[in-house]
Amino acid sequence: MNYCEFTKDLNENNLDKKYHDQRYGFPTTSDDELFGRLILEINQAGLSWSLMLKKEENFKSAFDDFQVNKIAQYDEQKIEELMNNAGIVRNKRKIEAVIYNAQKVIEIQKKYGSFNLWLDEHIGYSLKEWTKLFKNNFKFTGEKIVEEFLMSTSYIKGAHSESCPVFKRTLKSKPKWIKDIG
Repeated sequence: MNYCEFTKDLNENNLDKKYHDQRYGFPTTSDDELFGRLILEINQAGLSWSLMLKKEENFKSAFDDFQVNKIAQYDEQKIEELMNNAGIVRNKRKIEAVIYNAQKVIEIQKKYGSFNLWLDEHIGYSLKEWTKLFKNNFKFTGEKIVEEFLMSTSYIKGAHSESCPVFKRTLKSKPKWIKDIG
């Protein structure tokens, strides 16, 4: 069952329903929001997306509103604080990957102007090419994490089935040049 089928009969207040209908597959240009999505995808590995949505506000609070500049400066004391935070996934490898990845995003921002613009530079890549790109730049970014991150932020197709009522809204929200190639 795909996400569209899973959420179609859920109550409007359900977190999965809200995410599916309002955020999944819609583009964003905010580097912090993009990085927040990547944080959630990394932490979701081996767990359910519903759990991530339930913990999203905790993650946002624990990780300074997903501000890349702040996360890139986390030290051992902050890692220990995060490891003691029951509101998030307490996996040291994932936490360390998030910090490392924030530092890499800072490098990307310096070179490309923003994480968003760096992602835009690679629109049209196959999933295999995207995965290689992410693995060459980030930690804890396997193919499934990369695929879900890119679908959720509209960089690749597949977030919604064409019969899903949200599908057309996601298309309308994309800039024309992304519609033509993405």
